[in-house]
This record gives sequence, structure tokens and C-alpha cells, in this order.
Amino acid sequence: MNKKLLAAAIAAATFGTQAVAVELYNNDGTTFSMGGHVSVNLNGSEQGDTDVGTNSPRINISATQDLGNGFTADARGEWALNYLDGGEESFKTRLGYLGLTHEVYGRAVGGTQWSPYYDVAGIADMPIAFANDFIYDDHGNLGTGRADKMLSYRNGFDLGEAGSINVGLGWQGANDDYTRNDAGTITGGLKYDDRMQVALSYAIMGAKIGYSYNGGDFQHPAYTGKHTAESHVVSASYGAYGQGLFLAAVYGSNENMNFSVNGDRLAESDTYEAIIAYALANSLNLSVNYEMVEGKEFKNSKTETAREEMALQAEYNFTPKFVGYAGYQFDLNDDHGRETDDKWAIGARYYL
Repeated sequence: MNKKLLAAAIAAATFGTQAVAVELYNNDGTTFSMGGHVSVNLNGSEQGDTDVGTNSPRINISATQDLGNGFTADARGEWALNYLDGGEESFKTRLGYLGLTHEVYGRAVGGTQWSPYYDVAGIADMPIAFANDFIYDDHGNLGTGRADKMLSYRNGFDLGEAGSINVGLGWQGANDDYTRNDAGTITGGLKYDDRMQVALSYAIMGAKIGYSYNGGDFQHPAYTGKHTAESHVVSASYGAYGQGLFLAAVYGSNENMNFSVNGDRLAESDTYEAIIAYALANSLNLSVNYEMVEGKEFKNSKTETAREEMALQAEYNFTPKFVGYAGYQFDLNDDHGRETDDKWAIGARYYL
């Protein structure tokens, strides 16, 4: 991990990939910053009423410390905001971790964090209004998005004109998420055994390809014995979102990782995600994205479409910190007579 890749890793950890944080302190090798974003939008659908909503608002604090000898420590806390509804749950943890990065030895992180699997599977998860959904099926426990209680390691190798290689490893310990009654009898929930994941990607001349594996066993009170929940995902992309032409596609082959329309676990599933986006010189970014999940339920051999959607979207930067967006998502899933429900959203996001 050379100095350029080290700087990119620390920047992604402390400032995020889509927000510009405000640096509040920088002295003698120590930094402290605050960031996040808030949004307000109008939402509507064919089957629902129009209302005022938000789009993943959050606030975060980050700090870094130069430890010398090439080592840098960083810490981050991030919380989802609930500012439209009253109540006690105003904040909910999204991220919380401690990291250690070295320009040669790579980067290690412990805590709730974006997983190495997401590094590969999340490359198309870009638009504000409508983006990737299947990644977030129980993602904290499965480690497909923001992974709970994870230890991870990443390193990057700059090959000069031959491009660069990035590798990532992740581990989550056993997690008993069962619910029990007063007598101690299991009434629901899941128990996950240790989970492992590995990610590998190669980038050259604006193009990137990647592969990731994510696997481990789980137990469910409704199913006898242990079962494997695992995923193999491949992805490819070209360009950078918001900077001219951007193309990305993701395919996943999974066991017990996704869920049906009715919320039942799919024993086998295939997932697809693709996006084409183009940002004009005036910062207007137009995109088309498509997502599909199909598979067989755990106790049903019938193949079904769990999700199929396509969205047309536009985003415009009025300033670097104030973005307007609009999107219309077509629900294409009429499998087995299901009634479709197109959705739309229009709103604005302000980056702190």
C-alpha cells in the first residue's frame, strides 16, 4: 500500500466517499472532523399516498492520529438521524470502528464498518433516490453492507502502468440473535456462526473488476440443523460516478442470503445490478439503474422473482454541498400475478 493508496484509504475512512466533512482540528498529526448529510424529499407511489420523507440522513465524527513509523490510527462514529418524527429514537448507530493503517502493511479495522464484500458488491450503489437494495438484506449479520462486529484487513498494491490490485479480508464472530420467552424457549430469530469473507479487485485505466466470497453457517428455529449462507459476487465498472461516463454491473450467486416478496429466506438466488450514468459539465448527472433478485424459497422449489426494478434518475449540484435529485422507479415484478407499485421521489440533500 503506497502513500497514494494510503491517503485514499484514510480519506475514505474519515470523510466518506460521497460527503465533504468539515475539518474542525488539525495540529501535530491529529485531525478531527464532522460530516454527514440531511435530506428532505416528497415520496409517492401508485399504491400509496404522497408524503414527506428523508433519504438516509446521518451525522458522523472522525479522528486521525499520526503514530509515527508510517502508522496512522483513525476512529469513526456515524449515526442515522430521525428528525421528521418525534420520539426517543433520534439516533441509531450506522458505523463505529477503530482503524490502523500503514503504507506498507495495509489497513486493519475493528467494529461496525463497510465490509470488504461491499467493496466489490456495492460499486453500483450510487444514486441518492433509488439504488441497490439486495445488499441490505440482513446486511449487519451477513456482512454484505455495513457489517456488525467485524475485523477486516485491506491492502493495495500499485503496479504502475499495469494498474493496481486491492485485497480485503473480513471476519465476524458468532452471533446469537435468538428471541426467547420467559421460560427460555426459542421463539424466533437466528443464530449465526463465524463468518468469513474475501475480496479481490484489479483496476487499470479507469476500469475495475472484482470478486468477493462471503460465507458462514446459521441456525433458524424453523429449520432443522445448520445451514450455509454464502455468496459469490463479481462486478465490473468503468469511470467514476458523477464524473462523465460511469458504467457498473454486479452479479451474485447466493445461498440463503436474500429474501422473497413475502420475507421468506431464499435457499438459492441470483442477484443482478447494473447502472449507466453520465454527468454533464454543468454537474447534471443522469442515470438508469436496474436490479433483479430471483430464486427458490427455503421450503419451496418454485423459482420466483423477489425483486425487479428499473429507475430513471437525475441529480444536480447547485453547490458542492447542496444537491437536488429526482427519480422514478418502475416496479417490473409482476411474477405470479403480483400487483406492481411504481415509486417516485424528488428532494434535496445538504452535506454537512
